[in-house]
Amino acid sequence: MRGMLMSSYFFEGGLHGENAHVDPLEVFEGLRWEMSGGKPANCPYSVWQILNHMIFWQDFYLSYLKGRVPNHPEHDEDSWPDETAPSNKTKWSDALFLFSKGIKEAENEAKKDLKELKDVGLGRTRGDILATLMAHNSYHTGQIALIRQLIGEWPPPSW
Repeated sequence: MRGMLMSSYFFEGGLHGENAHVDPLEVFEGLRWEMSGGKPANCPYSVWQILNHMIFWQDFYLSYLKGRVPNHPEHDEDSWPDETAPSNKTKWSDALFLFSKGIKEAENEAKKDLKELKDVGLGRTRGDILATLMAHNSYHTGQIALIRQLIGEWPPPSW
């Protein structure tokens, strides 16, 4: 079982929620930028904030995979943006592009040696870091789907 878990196929599929949940790239499909800042009652974050939080941590983990040691935020809340919504369509499109680009980079990393040590301080391998990135994106993809349901913006048009 461990061999299957540490395969590039597992990560490439897992990065897209294969056989588990909606693809993290598709969860944004059809969501208008004006609606991405909607926050239902008692909901701490908007889709826009979650997307930017996902980009922050995706870039953080990709830095390790590229051999750089990123600065960990002093507090986890430092990885959340203050603005609840994009100010225009370009900001929304740019954020979606950055997120998509990060997924593609993670896919490329999944094709490399998954047992290679990438975080010497904590003893984490490429596979360990990819698993963390994948789990983080999966968690927040579910939140985005729920928020979209609550603001009346679900399902995506192609469903």
